[in-house]
Amino acid sequence: MSDAEPTSFLRPGKVFLLLLLGALVYLLSLVFLVPAGWVWQRVSAQVPLPAQVQVRQVAGRLWDGEAGVIVAGFPLRVDWRLHLPSVTRLELPLRISVESSQSSLDGDVTIGWPASARMNARGQVAVAEFEGLIRQSGGAMIEGAVTIDRLEMAWADNRITRAEGLGRWGGGLVTWPMGDQRGQAEFPPMQATLDTVDNSRGGVALTVAEQGGEGPAADATIFWNGMMELRVYKRMVDLAGQPWPDSASPGDVVFRVRQPLIPGAR
Repeated sequence: MSDAEPTSFLRPGKVFLLLLLGALVYLLSLVFLVPAGWVWQRVSAQVPLPAQVQVRQVAGRLWDGEAGVIVAGFPLRVDWRLHLPSVTRLELPLRISVESSQSSLDGDVTIGWPASARMNARGQVAVAEFEGLIRQSGGAMIEGAVTIDRLEMAWADNRITRAEGLGRWGGGLVTWPMGDQRGQAEFPPMQATLDTVDNSRGGVALTVAEQGGEGPAADATIFWNGMMELRVYKRMVDLAGQPWPDSASPGDVVFRVRQPLIPGAR
């Protein structure tokens, strides 16, 4: 027979572990079971959204839900599904899908603590869906759809720190405003690349070129100070079959405009 004194089963260490386990189970239950709409009603007042963005309806659960959103007048459906968070890296990964009536974008988003995010997505954009907005701004219309093969973005310190992407268009009819009339031409397959501008002003640059071509046909740079610079090269004029003096080479800039995208930018 042993004369060892009996010990209490609920020692302080075990009590602490049981309380911690209970708290984790409670939090996981909230994430899995709490309605996403109920959460949004209570936090929407503290979430700053741009004036062009309106959240109309939130459904599903916090772990797996969907929302109806209006962005600049365009109705979108946003679906998300959370994955297990990383405690060591303080990150929350999720799968996200954004759809309009004809376009879609699917990808993975990682939200980091305290205020950072990364996105890797792909999708397809039906240009005809945005015809009214393009014509209103005086832009060129293309037929068909643009395939987004890759779109990678990173956000930190309240700004985009990295942007890379590749999009393709299969070619076809392009129309553009010419005074009171509209010009048109058949274009070959084109591609667009998105990159981060690494200079003192910083920003993102979009370059449009013929697939397999020797140089850019046009490029646009949006700087963090709110300015945009657009350049069109003679190569674009040649693709459109428009007359131009033979003294210009394909890589010469034939049109340049620099204007603010937001009031006060310079």
